[in-house]
Amino acid sequence: MVLKEEKVYVPKDEALRVEIIWLHHNILVADYGEKWKTTELVTRNYWWLRVTKDVGKYVEGCNMCQRMKNRTKIPAGKLKLSKVLEKPWTYLIVDFITKLLLVARKNAILVVCNRLSKITHFVATTERTPVEGLV
Repeated sequence: MVLKEEKVYVPKDEALRVEIIWLHHNILVADYGEKWKTTELVTRNYWWLRVTKDVGKYVEGCNMCQRMKNRTKIPAGKLKLSKVLEKPWTYLIVDFITKLLLVARKNAILVVCNRLSKITHFVATTERTPVEGLV
């Protein structure tokens, strides 16, 4: 038995490591603890290289944990309808595609999309073009 900082060093034996994690994860006291709780229980007495990674893989593969996982986020709620657009070219989506290779002294693309009809225009430009030069 090899000790490291008063903890038993577990050799590179995957079956043994999985059994140790199983014993600490599936006990009633741990209540199928999440990754950090199981890691804390395992590392009280055992140590091996990448113990946290091994425990994480085990917990991610645990069927019971995936079914009983606590959801910490508030449900998104009901979807709201978007405002119905009536005239084309009143609401636009504008974006730049930059850092392109220089072709014909242009290295960017201005993308203008009409939200109603989804018609899109692509305008070759440069990154240094001022806003006034785009209008």
